[in-house]
Amino acid sequence: MGSHLIVNIVASLILVSAVRAASYKLQFNNANVDATINSDSRELTVQTDGKVVQSILMSLDVASMVHYEEIANGFKLSNADGEEIELVRDADTVEFSLFTIARKVRHRFKVVTDCVRITGSNWYGGPQQKYQYWPIQKLKFNEYSMLTKEADNCAVADRYWLNSLGSFVYVDDETPLFVDQNYGQPGYMCLEANKSLPYDIYDNTYSFVYQIGVAKDAKEVHMAAVRNILGKPSGHPAEAMVKYPIWSTWARYKRDIDQHVVLEFAKEIVNNGWPNSQFELDDDWETCYGALKFNTTKFPNIKQTISAIRAVGFPRVTIWIHPFINKGCEPVYSDAKRKGYLVADRNGNTDTEWWNSNTGQAAYVDFTKPEVAKWFSERLQAILTESGIDSFKFDAGETSWTPPDPVLNGPRSHQPNMIVDDYVRTVAKFGDLVEVRSAHRSQDLPIFVRMIDKDSEWNWNNGLPTLITTLLQMNMVGYPLVLPDMVGGNGYNDHPPNKEMFIRWLQANVFMPSIQFSYVPWDYDAETVEISKTMTNLHEKYTPQIMERFKLAVSDGYPVNPPLWWISPNDTEAQKVYDQFLLGDNIISAPVTKENVRARDIYLPQGDWVDGNTGSTHTGPKWIRKYSVPLKTLPYFLRKGT
Repeated sequence: MGSHLIVNIVASLILVSAVRAASYKLQFNNANVDATINSDSRELTVQTDGKVVQSILMSLDVASMVHYEEIANGFKLSNADGEEIELVRDADTVEFSLFTIARKVRHRFKVVTDCVRITGSNWYGGPQQKYQYWPIQKLKFNEYSMLTKEADNCAVADRYWLNSLGSFVYVDDETPLFVDQNYGQPGYMCLEANKSLPYDIYDNTYSFVYQIGVAKDAKEVHMAAVRNILGKPSGHPAEAMVKYPIWSTWARYKRDIDQHVVLEFAKEIVNNGWPNSQFELDDDWETCYGALKFNTTKFPNIKQTISAIRAVGFPRVTIWIHPFINKGCEPVYSDAKRKGYLVADRNGNTDTEWWNSNTGQAAYVDFTKPEVAKWFSERLQAILTESGIDSFKFDAGETSWTPPDPVLNGPRSHQPNMIVDDYVRTVAKFGDLVEVRSAHRSQDLPIFVRMIDKDSEWNWNNGLPTLITTLLQMNMVGYPLVLPDMVGGNGYNDHPPNKEMFIRWLQANVFMPSIQFSYVPWDYDAETVEISKTMTNLHEKYTPQIMERFKLAVSDGYPVNPPLWWISPNDTEAQKVYDQFLLGDNIISAPVTKENVRARDIYLPQGDWVDGNTGSTHTGPKWIRKYSVPLKTLPYFLRKGT
């Protein structure tokens, strides 16, 4: 949306002691888009063709900004205290309008809050969450720092929100951003700029900058965000990692692995009919955490072990890596600390913790220092040379693992988020089998971003329903190369998946980019093995369509697994669907995510759709009520003629 921008003051003037404008407008005339600030009501309203697509209740100080000044591509408002707010045009085409709202806050103790109204439309994107509702307006946040963190499964926290009316909000990285959503002001998502921990707190001023984009619908505006802000992958993972399953030692064995265990596991997999897969050696292979040296008690000859795994029938082998060094892991811990290779706070303290350490008994490698990133990379290369392993699964990386108030190598305004970006950019160089679980402004990387660990549950508490909604959330903040977590979840708290959960979870994976196993079908019964073979074969059959979508993600930034509304953006029924998803534009997957369900309702958007199980044709938009879903059945539909 949008054409040439004209700045004008709306002719509604109010007499106080002097004449001043009550409203100030940026107008995109040819596309009939405008953004208006009313200084009395403190409301920023964005309209297209007379329809409101964005409404923001601005901070209290807007009412005092009575001074108006035209600037290049926009205008500036200010008050007697020297506070300023600018509205500036960034993009102005027939298809897309983009403008920036920018403040330079002159006192670090001042908090500025602008609240986005989230009622009246459906919203998508935002941070990855443990309770990953979709659409996201049901979520609640209270002074929630927009940083990657272990808490709430927030391993991806890009500051991008999209609504069904064809508008988005994107908050700049330099803003020390906290979010209140449905807290204090129900129906609003409040963007609070607050220079307090866990952000840097030492500059006297700070920026509060966000952008609003408008296009004809949600699909068009999201693609404009990809082109103008989010970016697109520079490549994609290996096709073999998509086509054939990945088998991890983690959920089935946890840390109880050694040479004998992994070889027997590899033989089981192949003997039960899954050759040519990828084998992943997970936690507890090191002499100590951070050594990056093989425990020779567990693995007396790692090169021989890897060769034996390959000989069984695994052409690809990867190994689990983390960014920590535990205290007592010598000499590497003391050496790294002496050289300044560990993230430290302002007092030089490097103590932190993670799930494989006690409190204060670990340190996070400081990837923001180029010499440290090089040192870590050389140690990883030594692992590949010594073992014959192909590549790595990289875990953790979120900002919450650093010591509080860290001192990182880079602009203070980008701390602590920069540690995540520098970590994943360091490790992304190890080929097309790489996976990471944390991400921040790294949509351009050609690697899988794995969903953070899922629990073996049927409910919204990080259970099976969130497998789909997390897939959608990640795609709609610009990460289309999504690696789903392991089939059946991780079985934490001695709670492994039962047969039904295992099968339904696998079915949900079929039209996602890859399938990861750890729990195995032959531990249940012959029927589970049969259904599992059918589902992995179905995934293999549609690998060309997945790879085609990978290529479109690289060339144009398209999501691989978009939400159902993607092919019909103004369909209000499709906008609300959370338990179906697309592969590209032509395949609908409608898996079962509830226990003991043998019939489900399925929504088909506009178009002619062929049932992948029965061959019958349906014309959307329509609901198919009580579609039969026995345990062996995954409902899916193909666009007719494709």
